[in-house]
Amino acid sequence: MADAGPVVFAAAGVATLAAALLPRVLSKAPISMPMVFLGAGALTFTVIDPLPDPNPVAHSSIVLHLTELCVIISLMGAGLALNRPPGLRRWATTWRLLGITMPLTMIAVAVLGWTVLGFGAAGAVLLAAALAPTDPVLATEVQVAEPVEDPEDDSDDEARFALTSEAGLNDGLAFPFTYLAIGLAATPDDWLPHWLAVDVVWRLAAGVAIGLGAGWLLRKLFFAPTSEKFRLAHHAEGFVALAATFLAYGVAELAHGYGFVAVFVCACTIRAAERSDGYHRVLHQYVEQIERLLTVVIIFLLGGAVATGLFAGVQWREVVVALLVLLVIRPAAGLVGLFRGRAGPRERVVVSFFGVRGVGSVFYVAYALEAAQFLEEGAVWRVVSLVVVGSIIVHGITATPVMRFLDRKREDVTSP
Repeated sequence: MADAGPVVFAAAGVATLAAALLPRVLSKAPISMPMVFLGAGALTFTVIDPLPDPNPVAHSSIVLHLTELCVIISLMGAGLALNRPPGLRRWATTWRLLGITMPLTMIAVAVLGWTVLGFGAAGAVLLAAALAPTDPVLATEVQVAEPVEDPEDDSDDEARFALTSEAGLNDGLAFPFTYLAIGLAATPDDWLPHWLAVDVVWRLAAGVAIGLGAGWLLRKLFFAPTSEKFRLAHHAEGFVALAATFLAYGVAELAHGYGFVAVFVCACTIRAAERSDGYHRVLHQYVEQIERLLTVVIIFLLGGAVATGLFAGVQWREVVVALLVLLVIRPAAGLVGLFRGRAGPRERVVVSFFGVRGVGSVFYVAYALEAAQFLEEGAVWRVVSLVVVGSIIVHGITATPVMRFLDRKREDVTSP
């Protein structure tokens, strides 16, 4: 291992170059960048020996902070990319996904954990909470690409908009149920009142309020100052998107609010200012590049974990549950939630199917297992990892052809 340094640097260089090239090379192919790096990680850890153990169960603290960083940066990118201003009617599809589809999904997953896998109440709720959020990290192929400069432009199709806005919000909304699982595992006498008052009401309210406040202050700094020295939009400094991300997240967490909610709300608030300014694109592109690098690292290590025993001891029931989550529960819950909604029939099917699970799910498992003891720890890791790997493969293969088909149909409708 003394000579491993040069190998690591060389591999990092190759991976970084690949992260820049692959999205363009694979833009029309039925394969995604996460699929490539998942396979590369599995191959590397199989062929090269010895390498550090990438198993998330053994390094849950590292996994927790690495996925935390990736998710918050991805949430900032998702919020900045949305071109449609928030509103009850304009975001009607999103509210349906959050208010109907997400609860139905959680209930179904918890029931499967209880009945099929034999989990206790805490383990079943943790599994449901971890698999509830769709992922803003791995779903770039089916999400809004970037902000546009025309303030009247509402070109985001309903499917991409719904999947982006849903991923931006439900990553934070899964947190109360993660705390519910932690409360059930710890079993203090007064956990229910505390959960309702603090983990549901206070943390959500604080996350939203701090996100709005941070976004309002930052957009004033970006666009409003009369002095050119302080009007950051004129200097095209993209890295301040990280300042916005860390500021909103850090303050929200210090106030015991939900930082994930704060970051996304902050991003949407910044995006609401000077919609025609090209600075939004500069911020988004910088965040997107950082997100891509972090995604490469996490998915590469996940592939290595799969190759080195992450699925050791996996049972057929766990495989069945993972397949049901991906292929039955999310699509069915999505169709129920979007029934007679704003989206057209094709868009409803696409949104329902592409409930990508990924880095956020890994974060929630790591977070809960750091906070409390769960009897089902190994089984939860296996099921969630099966779902994430399955999502990378299934959604990675289908995303490009399905979205291109949807785009062609939209063009056929709009063309004279």
